[in-house]
Amino acid sequence: MIEHIGRRTLRFTDPPRILSHAAAVGKKEGEGPLSGRFDFVTQDDRMGQKSWELAESELQKTAIRTALQKAGMQKSDLDMILAGDLLNQCTGSFLASMQSDVPYLGQYGACSTMAQGLALGACLVGGGAAQRLLAAASSHFCSAERQYRFPLAYGGQRTPTAQWTATAAGAVVLGEGQSRPSRAKRDNAAGLGKQGDGHICITHALFGKMVEMGVTDANNMGAAMAPAAYNTLSTLLADLGAQPKDFDCIVTGDLGHVGADLLLTLLREDRIDLSPVYSDCGSLLFGDEQDAHAGGSGCGCSAAVLCGPLLRDMQAGKIKRLVFAGTGAMMSPTSVQQGQPIAGICHAVVIERSGA
Repeated sequence: MIEHIGRRTLRFTDPPRILSHAAAVGKKEGEGPLSGRFDFVTQDDRMGQKSWELAESELQKTAIRTALQKAGMQKSDLDMILAGDLLNQCTGSFLASMQSDVPYLGQYGACSTMAQGLALGACLVGGGAAQRLLAAASSHFCSAERQYRFPLAYGGQRTPTAQWTATAAGAVVLGEGQSRPSRAKRDNAAGLGKQGDGHICITHALFGKMVEMGVTDANNMGAAMAPAAYNTLSTLLADLGAQPKDFDCIVTGDLGHVGADLLLTLLREDRIDLSPVYSDCGSLLFGDEQDAHAGGSGCGCSAAVLCGPLLRDMQAGKIKRLVFAGTGAMMSPTSVQQGQPIAGICHAVVIERSGA
């Protein structure tokens, strides 16, 4: 069952469980501050493929395959796959799942895609439309640069507010909650979803509204997305009657350094101080010495940071209550070329760990 709380928040009365998770990243991402906290790091960003788009697809395949292996599952155990990326018509994602023989729902929320997939997936599982499903997202620096900006050989200078599209992918397997004993018993007997002690569940979800404040600079996505993050997080806190201190971590992805500062400023005007528990995936992924300018971005950035370090910390009991708020800049090459404003969007899920 799904209950409505306050203005827009959904509460799952039988919270869907995160059965497994996996993150696969590129060489630059694997050398950053989160080094050693991903399941797979490639030393060849082309992944042995003949194009960057096929390389991204292979990276997403790797994250999906690893998540399923960690859950002790096959693709045939899934009721559906929800996946998305930054490419036209979600090319990387449909190629990654084309041979899966599993119902597929393509997702596009720009950098918010992983949060959108988790929120929608939790609704499908919580509402009984699926028993097990997988949510995934990916991006690749080279495929995104070619589509949104310039040919790689162009060598143009990037502005200080520009973010670096992550070569990364993340995948999460969701299953039914604990109050459905028949399924839980079968999963336990089959050894499915046993990544560690305790249960990690999605307890709440909030689908974001598009917020447009007149930003037209595609190299300043943080400014375009921050107002949407403010709208979603302030609504979520109000609906739950919660304060930031009620959570161990509230993380956005991917506002980068510029957008994260703007978000904190907007919330402070409402006398909400997020800073003690706040992080942004775009700020966490790369170090200052890696020349990512304003930080990381792309569907794979927040997906990999969540499915790698954050959920690993939840598994270990270091984080017990987390808000994952994915932020996206809703634009296309066509809309940017026509000078259209960039709307931001932010979807959020509350993830909680219970048990010993």
